[in-house]
Formats: sequence, structure tokens, C-alpha cells
Amino acid sequence: MAEIEDVRSLGTALERSYPVYVRGRLKFRVGQIVYVAFSLDETVMGFAFPKDERADLVASDPRKFRLPAESDLRFNWVHAILASLDPKEARELVVEAWRMVVPKKISRAYDLAHPDGPG
Repeated sequence: MAEIEDVRSLGTALERSYPVYVRGRLKFRVGQIVYVAFSLDETVMGFAFPKDERADLVASDPRKFRLPAESDLRFNWVHAILASLDPKEARELVVEAWRMVVPKKISRAYDLAHPDGPG
């Protein structure tokens, strides 16, 4: 069962990433782009994810993954229920979301420094 603490230090440590609080909600940004955001009660993690792949992700495990609100379907975004994720899976989702918003050379440098993934 993942918790916000399982990914907080990772979101702060990733290159160019920084935490912000918007109306009490923790979000991680690169520049002005939000790539991970948590619900106010910290039970749901929204994260950047390719639009063309999200229906398959949600269908693969609907108790774990959900589509965002209809008004947010225009964004590359999906939600995960934190209690349904294990900590390693949550960290992997954060890293993959971060990859969507950083230059490829930064993503490649992360891979070289972390050959076994985010752990």
C-alpha cells in the first residue's frame, strides 16, 4: 500500500522537479508543468500519462486506475488510488510522468544513474 511519503522525496529529488502546494494539495512540477498531483486527502495520485494509452491502463486494473474528470480528459492525465499501489509501483509512475515533461537527455542521464529504476 503506497502513501504520499513513498514518493515525496523522489518528486523533490528528480532533476528540475520541485514541489508546490496549491490550495493545500501537493503537486510536483517541472517549470510550470504539473506532472503529479495528490488529492487533498492524499488518497489519489494524478499523474501525466499518454492519452492514447490511458484507456488500456484503466481497463487493465479499474480498482487501481481511473480516468480523470470529464473536464480534464483533454490533458495527458490519469488517476491512481494510492492504497491500491505498492510503493515501488507508485515511484515508477512518478518517474514515468516526470519523463513526459523533461528533455530526453535528462531522462537518459537518470537511467544511467539509476539502472535498477527508482527502487
